[in-house]
Amino acid sequence: MAGTVRNYYGLLNVSSDATAEEIKRAYRKLARELHPDVNPDPQAQARFKEVTAAYEVLSDPEKRRIVDLGGDPLAPGGGGNGSNPFGAGFGGFGDIFETFFGGAAGGARGPRSRVRQGADALLRIDLSMAEMAFGVQKEIAVETAVACQTCHGDGCAPGTKPRTCDTCGGRGEVQSMQRSMLGPVMTTRSCPACGGTGQQIPSPCPTCAGEGRVRARRTISVDVPGGIEDGMRIRMTGQGEVGPGGGPAGDLYIEVTEQPHEMFTREGSDLHCTLAVPMTAAALGTELTLTTLDAEERVEIRPGTQSGSVITLRGKGVPRLRSTTRGDLHVHVEVRTPTRLDDAQEKLLRELAELRNEDIGLGGSRGGLFSKMRDAFGAR
Repeated sequence: MAGTVRNYYGLLNVSSDATAEEIKRAYRKLARELHPDVNPDPQAQARFKEVTAAYEVLSDPEKRRIVDLGGDPLAPGGGGNGSNPFGAGFGGFGDIFETFFGGAAGGARGPRSRVRQGADALLRIDLSMAEMAFGVQKEIAVETAVACQTCHGDGCAPGTKPRTCDTCGGRGEVQSMQRSMLGPVMTTRSCPACGGTGQQIPSPCPTCAGEGRVRARRTISVDVPGGIEDGMRIRMTGQGEVGPGGGPAGDLYIEVTEQPHEMFTREGSDLHCTLAVPMTAAALGTELTLTTLDAEERVEIRPGTQSGSVITLRGKGVPRLRSTTRGDLHVHVEVRTPTRLDDAQEKLLRELAELRNEDIGLGGSRGGLFSKMRDAFGAR
């Protein structure tokens, strides 16, 4: 009998009829959660390798065709066309019986545990640019399923315990005989009375109604690392939903959203801002003080600086995630030209233009460039 075929679609949480674009989006979303630079947990790294392999398979039309036929392109033989006489679509007689009759041929699989792994939970929080740049510890309220304190997760009322299912005798499955084109076939399915667990709860816990868990609101502390970027997620192992029967909790993912800053924009670990300087300061040069996210920096405006110039302050940007280095701060200079001149100011600028031999259309009092500017713009 052939081995188990990996569920590549399930690894990416997409349906088998997903488009190439949907598969790509699903992979990118998972990669952002599981990448080793974001999530150092060994389980996350193993999962990252799995989803990467799944994406490589499903993004290849030929490999995806093999998957759709029931094969595994990464398994020895590349899809099961060797030793399996039934081709890539079947794993042997047991799979044929299950395909046609909805159950396994012959023997039972045994009861499944009432205690199951809990689901993961997702919570989104808003942070300022400074908090994301340098890290912060946040106390946040979370509402998830937690273990019931009355029954401690077993779902039974105090003083009682589960009993063996009367329908399946504790096997968790029931069998029935069906006729088929191959003759009588014994099929097996989960017991409808106990849900396949082999046990029944005669007296459910009054607090959780036999679930072994209840919903509760609690406060947890989250350490946000410096350098984290918008849309990234922080994984908190075991802080998600407690499973049925008081099973182990899943993980809690904290997705961070960066709030806009009034002055700075961020690109990775670099910061950008626009600094407006008067025309005279740009021409003569000056030194200005710029308040950054964590300090005050001196910015030198060299004589003759043009509008659109970029002054880069090395190492004054955002700390890089899990690193001791920082990005750069790029200051974009915007030279402000006056929009209204009084007579004295206009006279001085005319004299300057004459000294520099600049042709600015020095005509009559109504035809000069500065006069037109004075008439065209309102007072400032």
